[in-house]
Amino acid sequence: MSNKEVYIIVAVDCKNGIGKDNLMPWHFKKETQYFKEITTAVKDPSKKNMVIMGKNTWYSLPEKYRPLKDRKNVVLTRDASLKIEGVEVSSSLEDAVNLAGDDIETIFIIGGATLFQESLSYPNLTGLYITFVEKEYECDTHFPEIPAKFSNKQLLKEDEENGVKFKFMLYK
Repeated sequence: MSNKEVYIIVAVDCKNGIGKDNLMPWHFKKETQYFKEITTAVKDPSKKNMVIMGKNTWYSLPEKYRPLKDRKNVVLTRDASLKIEGVEVSSSLEDAVNLAGDDIETIFIIGGATLFQESLSYPNLTGLYITFVEKEYECDTHFPEIPAKFSNKQLLKEDEENGVKFKFMLYK
């Protein structure tokens, strides 16, 4: 069992929507930059962070950004034959977390919906970075209800892009 901090990081619309047709329903440079900053920032410069994602999330990333650089990428799948160059493949969240060696500082679960649902009941989940996009989009995939145990809410910052406001929150 890993002793690393494990966070979910997600952006949701005002109805908890996170995706449509396996894609992000919005594109905000500031939100993308925030995601990159949070998932790459380390206190110890000799380490890096790890991102865990489901296979559909992996394939939803634009090819030019795969794997997400400066982070260890782990893809969860039930397909034991899946091989992705430069990426670790795992069949369970527990096994994926255990792939974090001494060179990993923090683990981020980045999607999709099935992995988020499973992760919310993961006993070692430290917290949730949630960007609330204050607009409704036509989503077919939604983020589950935040468990009551994550009651310590902190507003990290607020921003706006193209007339759409968002709040960057941390739940612990």
